[in-house]
Amino acid sequence: MLYEMRIYHSMPGRLPDVSKRFETIAKKYWDKHGVRPIGFWTVMIGPSNQDIYYILEWKDLAERERVWGAFTSDPGWLEEKAASEKDGQLVASIENIMLTPTAYSKLK
Repeated sequence: MLYEMRIYHSMPGRLPDVSKRFETIAKKYWDKHGVRPIGFWTVMIGPSNQDIYYILEWKDLAERERVWGAFTSDPGWLEEKAASEKDGQLVASIENIMLTPTAYSKLK
């Protein structure tokens, strides 16, 4: 398995809007396309409390490319994402990290 950690750095004051978009919009398209989230986190103590972290699970890179590509090009997602930004950009930047588990990791 591969795990993809994504960090969304929200525009100032927009973290609640980013979180709401994940909960009410993105997750339904992820379900439709087979994206498997492991969890979502916000920062209690750390460099920024305007970030949301989440981890996705993939069988391999080929699955990730196929499924993520289908999700990101879905017309419904693109329309709802654009509507969620009618009052301005929500995300300043995104970090994307692909992780492989160690031999001693609980998640394999």
